[in-house]
Amino acid sequence: MRKLFFLLFLGSTVALGQTTNPLPLRNSIETEYRAIRRDVPLTNSIRRAFEAGTRDFSGKPGSNYWQLETDFTIKASLDPKTQTITGIETIKVHNNSPDDLDRIVLRLDHNVFRGDVPRGGSTPSEQTEGMVITAIKVSGESVDLTALPPRRNTSQKLSVSGLNRTVATIYLEKPIKAGASAELEIAWNTKLPGGPNGRGHRMTQRFDSTLFQPTQWFPRLAKYDDLRGWETSPYLGPAEFFNNFGSFDVSITVPAGWIVTGTGILQNPEEVLTAEVVQRLAKVLESDEEMTIVGANEKGPGKATGSGETLTWRFKADQVNDFAWATSADFIWKGTRAAIPGKGYVPIYMVYLPERARLFENAAKITRHALEFYSELWAPYPFPQLTLQDGPSAGMEYPMVINSNQGAADHETAHQWWPMMLGTNETRYGWMDEGFNQYMNILSEADAEGKDYNLNGFGQSYGRISGSEEEAPLMWSANDAGGGYGFQTYQKTPLMLSMLGGIVGDQAVINAMKKYTETWAFKHPSPWDYMFLMNNELGQNLEWFWYYWLFTTESVEGSIANVVSENGKTTVTVKQAGEMPSPVVLKVEFETEGPEIKAMPNAKMLDSNSAEVSWPVDVWWSGSRTFDAVLDFGTRKIKKITLDPNGRFPDREISDNIWEAK
Repeated sequence: MRKLFFLLFLGSTVALGQTTNPLPLRNSIETEYRAIRRDVPLTNSIRRAFEAGTRDFSGKPGSNYWQLETDFTIKASLDPKTQTITGIETIKVHNNSPDDLDRIVLRLDHNVFRGDVPRGGSTPSEQTEGMVITAIKVSGESVDLTALPPRRNTSQKLSVSGLNRTVATIYLEKPIKAGASAELEIAWNTKLPGGPNGRGHRMTQRFDSTLFQPTQWFPRLAKYDDLRGWETSPYLGPAEFFNNFGSFDVSITVPAGWIVTGTGILQNPEEVLTAEVVQRLAKVLESDEEMTIVGANEKGPGKATGSGETLTWRFKADQVNDFAWATSADFIWKGTRAAIPGKGYVPIYMVYLPERARLFENAAKITRHALEFYSELWAPYPFPQLTLQDGPSAGMEYPMVINSNQGAADHETAHQWWPMMLGTNETRYGWMDEGFNQYMNILSEADAEGKDYNLNGFGQSYGRISGSEEEAPLMWSANDAGGGYGFQTYQKTPLMLSMLGGIVGDQAVINAMKKYTETWAFKHPSPWDYMFLMNNELGQNLEWFWYYWLFTTESVEGSIANVVSENGKTTVTVKQAGEMPSPVVLKVEFETEGPEIKAMPNAKMLDSNSAEVSWPVDVWWSGSRTFDAVLDFGTRKIKKITLDPNGRFPDREISDNIWEAK
């Protein structure tokens, strides 16, 4: 029977082959035609969100949009001798979803320091026991840390799995009902790794036993959203955040004499600082000048801080998605201010070791410019302060905190907008965080130098990279991008936005991005939300553009194939050898002498002897790889024609973009 079915199937295939016109076998690199995709894929996750009404084609949050909120109360103490933080925390989980939650997923990032977990391109400076969980309670009931997780078709009991991984799961006996809240209590300890052998950010979190820079240092609730439920991607090192927004009330106990800075506002300055230092803090907003809050000669209990053996510093922060801090007995503490539009002045603090002061000489100036510039560019800085923290990680960001000196101050400050204001999923779509950041850094750097920004050449340069097997598409999970992570996550997005500016204008892109920032502030946009909102703001369907830049690694590869002049008209045959289409933009340069230059409806004069002519991308919809661009400027002789004169469209070989009259 199987043999007969196979023969019947084979016969039908042959019959079909006899009635169709099969494509000829390929025998050349270039094909005569290309199939241009003009829509973006909609994965199962975004389809679910559309069906649920949480997102839609407007790119704005849907009428049924929701997000979980988490409120943390943490009490932690640091023992510099053992380099260990011991803590107990309460997480109040507000289940704003329409789902009953039968489990809670935790992120235990410090387990990446264990020797038995998967990692990406990061190496901890020291192998530790990771995040050691000693007790868990859910709504007052203790979780058996040794019990096996439930099997299918068995009654579910309160248990946990994965405590030695970077992602752990608590299985609930009683689900957290939709719209209800629950309290999770966790006791834990973790040693901060130190030493010279760390590779990658967050892999070294102390200088010996004198400075500590804890990051991702406490058990956190994983993100639960309308796209795919719990985000269970493991923490591998390079990729960073996707956290819930909420509040933090954090008490940190350290030896007296140690300075502590962190996310939020210090609640008890009079308890931990001397009266003189409290007075200095109060004067930070009075001037743009840097002022010393704690000097190098004020070390030890009773000098800048209170006396005794230990002191507890308490910080509070609202509407943030993480908490980071730093501490040292040797910190110099300085302050200045930045003027935020519509808000007034906010303080900028810096803490650093005296021997590293040279790294902070221009840090305040750079940070002030960044806060003020990005506040005008996107939206006013939303937090009440910003602190630069010295330490082994000199390029890392958290709400109100950047672990940075002047070298990365602009870049890390920009992260206060994404992901600290727009909570993007960096584990999957790092380009929505680091990539947008790189783009805005270009704008900020030009402004700081008193120049106009210039994005010419960026889009064209992608042609030299396109086609590499090391490059993962932007929509490929950043967590799994391998050796191409840096280009995929950081460097490609400015090239994409350069081309977009070449189509609609750079200022139009900036205006649309401003609207995107306003629309998704303190929410969690997906790539589709960004694409569709930009389409609507820019007033045209750019799905073809998003498809080729986000879902593929294709390029345009344009060239001038031929130029023929006849009867006062010049026909320029433009060829695109790549799979990505683009508008056709030609710069036409004329001889200085001759008849008057005739006007063309799709042309603009750049000066008296040159013009820029453009045709929209839809001239390629037929699938042809060539397009005849007809120039009708009259009989003034043309001496030079340049394709893509502003360098906005990906092109590996640009020497064939120029035609000159002989």
